Amino acid sequence: MPKFASSLLAAAVLAGIATVAAGADQPVIGLITKTDTNPFFVKMKEGATEMAKARGAKLLTAAGKQDGDNAAQVTAIENMITAGAKTIMITANDSKAIVPAIQKARAKGVMIIALDSPTDPQDATDALFATDNYKAGILIGEYAKAALGGKPAHIVTLDLFPGHPVGAQRHNGFMKGFGLAAPDAKINELGKAPEIICQADSYGDQAKGQTAMENCLQKNPDVNLVYTINEPAAAGAYNALKRAGKEKGVIIVSVDGGCAGIRNVKAGIIQATSQQYPLKMAALGVSAGVDYATKGTKVSGYTDTGVTLIADKAMPGVESKDSKVGESLCWGK
Repeated sequence: MPKFASSLLAAAVLAGIATVAAGADQPVIGLITKTDTNPFFVKMKEGATEMAKARGAKLLTAAGKQDGDNAAQVTAIENMITAGAKTIMITANDSKAIVPAIQKARAKGVMIIALDSPTDPQDATDALFATDNYKAGILIGEYAKAALGGKPAHIVTLDLFPGHPVGAQRHNGFMKGFGLAAPDAKINELGKAPEIICQADSYGDQAKGQTAMENCLQKNPDVNLVYTINEPAAAGAYNALKRAGKEKGVIIVSVDGGCAGIRNVKAGIIQATSQQYPLKMAALGVSAGVDYATKGTKVSGYTDTGVTLIADKAMPGVESKDSKVGESLCWGK
């Protein structure tokens, strides 16, 4: 082989090694969401992708097939560890069942950050970046109380599913904000009260929310207030009320503050919603992961990523922002 050709080959080999080394030094961070279809988690992935690009990290993503799919999330953790992830962010589908997989990952030196949904126990992860879901519930409860204007309450609650901390915190916070006797923020069981005439699980899904509302209307059509776990469930509730000719006499309050949800506030479908910021949660998580990879520093404890009450009709004594503000901030864009 000619000498100059040997030199070129050697240079090419060295360049290849350098490229591999650079790739090996690149922080690898995982993001596991409950699903990949809910707009909330789509926005979360967007925030993680943008921050990973800005900070030179490689982002791995995975999701459950639907809410409650723990098996897919366990597999995703294992696959991401094999792929070299040193930080994994997760919105847990099952706050208890996911803990053994998280413990195995942490034992291997992987930092685990919970986003949006705490594990049970919360300290199973290194850190939690999330909305104060109990406060989010309190805000819409206070608004609903004022909006009813002293009328007797006949409440339907469209919840997530049994035992999930986010579902319990929002539901129980709503009760507290409304002035009902409510469990505190650490309790994962849904509070009950005579004013709640029907309680059903929506799984945060529009179609399931509509079916649940239809069933509640069949059991007790005398409803004037609907609390929903999120805005897709709220849209389903509205569809059911409209089909029953009751949409104009019922107040709907919810949690999320996504762009579609804010449009529903603007249209009068949802009267008030507590806006949260999933893009911020994920961006903070990626940044913490890069710091762990490059500096060895771990985050710990709970970071409140903020919540804002959005309503176009302001209520005396209840602080809120209008839908114009909500649109400018929807999910942290």
